Amino acid sequence: MILSFAKILAILKKEFIQLKRDRATAAMVIFIPLIQLLLFGYAINNDPKHLNTVVLSEDNSIFSRNFVVGLKNSEYFHVAGEIKSDAEGRKLLQKGDVQFVVTIPGNFSRDLIRRRVPSVLIEADAADPVTAAGAVGAAREILTSALARDLSGVLSFLRNDNLLPANVIIHKLYNPEGFTNYNVIPGLIGALLTLMGIMVTALSLTRERERGTMENMLAMPVKPMEVMLGKIIPHIIIGYIQAAIIVAAAKFLFTIPLAGSSFLLAIAMMMFIICNLALGLAVSTIAKNQMQSLQIAMFIFLPSLMLSGFMFPFYGMPSWAQMIGSCFPMTYFVRITRGIMLKGSNFSEMWQNFWALLLFMCIVTGIAAKLYKKTLD
Repeated sequence: MILSFAKILAILKKEFIQLKRDRATAAMVIFIPLIQLLLFGYAINNDPKHLNTVVLSEDNSIFSRNFVVGLKNSEYFHVAGEIKSDAEGRKLLQKGDVQFVVTIPGNFSRDLIRRRVPSVLIEADAADPVTAAGAVGAAREILTSALARDLSGVLSFLRNDNLLPANVIIHKLYNPEGFTNYNVIPGLIGALLTLMGIMVTALSLTRERERGTMENMLAMPVKPMEVMLGKIIPHIIIGYIQAAIIVAAAKFLFTIPLAGSSFLLAIAMMMFIICNLALGLAVSTIAKNQMQSLQIAMFIFLPSLMLSGFMFPFYGMPSWAQMIGSCFPMTYFVRITRGIMLKGSNFSEMWQNFWALLLFMCIVTGIAAKLYKKTLD
């Protein structure tokens, strides 16, 4: 078989001309990978720093104060303040407002001077094991170095090279064994619903245009919101079926507990599914063809996956990346699923995340209805 170089060159020239005329696709091919590279390269961090921490100190001695100062000076802990009771600390952990509660007992300095090796308790939110790992190891070094400065002079006899002057006891709450599937599978519900919701509906209107059936829809006496509801409701049912399969598999195959209300989880799923379907419809009204729909959908899906706290610790990202991640509904849905399934959180503890989902759902649905056109141009 003899190939003609001139014919290949002609076809090649034609493809470049088409690509040049389709500026939207060319811009996506060039700029989307570059934006994602810069975004994920700077944002993703598996060793989170400056994690929110509160202190319950019942010992007002120089030893405990220096330990708290050491926590403040550490890059792993951000001491947000002191609390008055253990119940207050547990509530903050369950709501996700803090990642650590440090408790210094009242007899800490007395037992230290009497060489009884006192202990400091650190309660960690281990729903995401990666978040707590580095900071827990740093806490022991901070306590040792803080006491090493104080145990000098007349107190130098308390120092023992073979025995630490004090211990750090770690309580990993909500996932004490550190199982990764406890962290991954609740977030996987959000990842799959996001992928299917945006992808399926993003192709919806563009498929109608390419198949030539859009004219029939435009000729029908229907309002934009009626079109959206007609296209969204079947996929809500499909999304519920998918979510139910994942939750059942999580419970019976991976023995992941459902500590909270299943009814509250179902409400969150409804809101989240509508958010993604409305977002997909908004994409389909912008894109001119199915290829552009897929590219825009992936441009939305990947940041949702990377910056929501599902794959990488949310609090390990810089503040600007957390602000971007807070713009995606998956960030709040991941917190809700982990809170309900692992922590047994109720609505009063998760209302901020529910409010964010509701706000996003209303805004995106309104945008999709506004962008829907009654003409083919």
